[in-house]
Amino acid sequence: MKKSSIILIVIIAIAIAMILVIYTDSSTYSTFTEAKEKNTELYVVGVLNKEKDLHYDPVKDANHFSFYMYDNDSTECQVVFNGSKPQDIERSEQIVLTGKMEGNTFHASKILMKCPSKYNKDQVEVIEATTTASL
Repeated sequence: MKKSSIILIVIIAIAIAMILVIYTDSSTYSTFTEAKEKNTELYVVGVLNKEKDLHYDPVKDANHFSFYMYDNDSTECQVVFNGSKPQDIERSEQIVLTGKMEGNTFHASKILMKCPSKYNKDQVEVIEATTTASL
């Protein structure tokens, strides 16, 4: 075999390996039940439970915010976010959390909110909150 043929085969093998890694690593939305089963960081989408109180006391700890949320399967779970309370979370239509389960509590490292726009009924405003504490 020629040297150029061997190099071409190696390049093709690397390209196939990269494609496989990209497709197996791509994340999809999960539920709290799936997050309990897996011990990895996942995306969970759902809505805020507005019947339960949001807990945020900036005097006591400005980097601790907790609330309850329903996922797409209507499973309720307590969420703890190590950061400040995102502005207008009470008005959010949908919440996407990035994080993982620890016991029966979901610890979020990022919160992405889909909120109704202030200016136009048909548009949606997206707000992102990330943790300021180092993990």
